[in-house]
Amino acid sequence: MHPKNEPSPVLVRQNLKAPGCPSLFSVLLLTLLFFLVAFPGPKALSAGSRNRPAVYGYKVTQTFPHDPEAFTQGLIFYEGYLYESTGLHGKSSVRKVHLETGQAVKTIPLPERYFGEGLTRWKDTLVQLTWQSRVGFVYDLSTLGLMKKMPYPFEGWGLTEDGQSLIASDGSPQLYFLDPVLFQERRRIVVRDQGLPVARLNELEFINGEIFANIFLTDRIARISPDTGDVTGWIDLTGLLPSSDRRPNTDVLNGIAYDRQRDRILVTGKNWPKLFHIRLVKRNPGSP
Repeated sequence: MHPKNEPSPVLVRQNLKAPGCPSLFSVLLLTLLFFLVAFPGPKALSAGSRNRPAVYGYKVTQTFPHDPEAFTQGLIFYEGYLYESTGLHGKSSVRKVHLETGQAVKTIPLPERYFGEGLTRWKDTLVQLTWQSRVGFVYDLSTLGLMKKMPYPFEGWGLTEDGQSLIASDGSPQLYFLDPVLFQERRRIVVRDQGLPVARLNELEFINGEIFANIFLTDRIARISPDTGDVTGWIDLTGLLPSSDRRPNTDVLNGIAYDRQRDRILVTGKNWPKLFHIRLVKRNPGSP
């Protein structure tokens, strides 16, 4: 017999579990889910590893002379000639260059206040960026005569095109897609390697549906999806220019051109005495 307001021992035992406490089944289910997430099976691990960018080395197929006084900031190849933008105040220019000899066929110097940067072809014109002046120059492709100047709202670093838009870099992880006539921004992407932003994007080239970007102050080129900004591959060009060819003013790797007719990738650097036709050699991700 129990006092009137005291619950029976049976009722006490039935109500030991406070409202909101998980049942034994819930605890077991949560534990199972934890282990599935923390320790994925082999299939899940292999699927994740497929998202790692491919890694490429290189093989030099052919070597060409390059002006060692050319501070290369932009480079393209079109109909048998290189077109090159060079930098530094007082030394900046746009030039048409004979590939086999490295000699400039024609050179248009920039006024001293401009620091030349990225270069690309758009139809029958050349478009050149400048570094901090935020002014672009448009030239007639056949004569290199200046046609107009165009302002843009960021630092100019690299420049290429995908057949629809100009694509520009400003040294950040962002790439800007611009109207090729008005220079107005259409969209932008953030370049990421497995989720992490990739900064110092410099000279650009559009090759077979991907954006190739020199990473400033490194010997690496990133291959980038123009749709997502994801890095799909890394090209390691360490040792490309032999130490015997380096002089006190030899600077970093910078300059990618693509010969569509012969499927050739051409690369050089700032004040490099040589330009290289390279073939990419795929390596395993993470290999030295």
